[in-house]
Amino acid sequence: MADRSELLDAALDSLPEGIALIGAEGQIVLWNRAAEAITGYAGRDLLSRPVPEPLEPLLLPMSFESDQPSADLLPGRGVLLRFHHNLGHELPVIARLMLLRNEMGGRIGSIVLFHPSESLDALPHGEFGEDSGVEADQNEFEIRLNAMYENFLQGGESFGVLWIIVDQAHDLRSTHGAGACDAMLDKVEHVLAGGLRPAEEMGRWGDDEYLILSHERTPEMLAAHAQALAILARGADFRWWGDRVSITVSIGAAQAERNLTLIDLLEKAKAAMISSRQAGGNHITSAPGGHECSPS
Repeated sequence: MADRSELLDAALDSLPEGIALIGAEGQIVLWNRAAEAITGYAGRDLLSRPVPEPLEPLLLPMSFESDQPSADLLPGRGVLLRFHHNLGHELPVIARLMLLRNEMGGRIGSIVLFHPSESLDALPHGEFGEDSGVEADQNEFEIRLNAMYENFLQGGESFGVLWIIVDQAHDLRSTHGAGACDAMLDKVEHVLAGGLRPAEEMGRWGDDEYLILSHERTPEMLAAHAQALAILARGADFRWWGDRVSITVSIGAAQAERNLTLIDLLEKAKAAMISSRQAGGNHITSAPGGHECSPS
């Protein structure tokens, strides 16, 4: 049976909001998994140590004062702060500070709760149903996407995105119910994951949609990779009540460029995906140019 400490650690690690506990001497006492995902700093490198300089604007109490250049007050929500991610880029977060005191009123530490600002919420997404549980799981994937883009702008690896929608998902949900559709999407996700390159990442981007972050170096290489993934999806053996259900995907591919914002990049990938669907599905479209092809 788990003890109280283990239960508390598990509970804090399950929260989507970053949580940092700072001791009276300025050392970091607690750093949950969301804090690791948002900042890029692992807890094992921070615990029992003073706050590192790049995190000072986020974790030190004076940052929350309204006359500080790094702070913008957001009434009822917290303070908009800017600090440097472990990869070096500046990241805005909304944070709240609570001072911790003992029974005598003496200060014994502080706790900071934080999450990325709404600038991430402006990213284009897929469609979500009213009761979808997918949207709540996207925070960490958005953070990695934003970090990859910022790293690219600073001279890091080139990358592109593949926006994928499962062509049959909507009809299967309507005719056979959510259970059948969820089972098919699990199958597609498993098959696509098996075709990813090293260091590629895939996340759910809508009820029936996925986003893949790829380090292919050119639009042509990205499109070829998309074709290979589409062929894998088409070969997936999915059966429902004994009947085999054919699976195809429509994919939009867009390569990052330094004159494109992240929002523009995703809009291009989404528009390309929509072009693939309008072509009848089972297509790959590269942006820009609208070149369409069917997996062979």
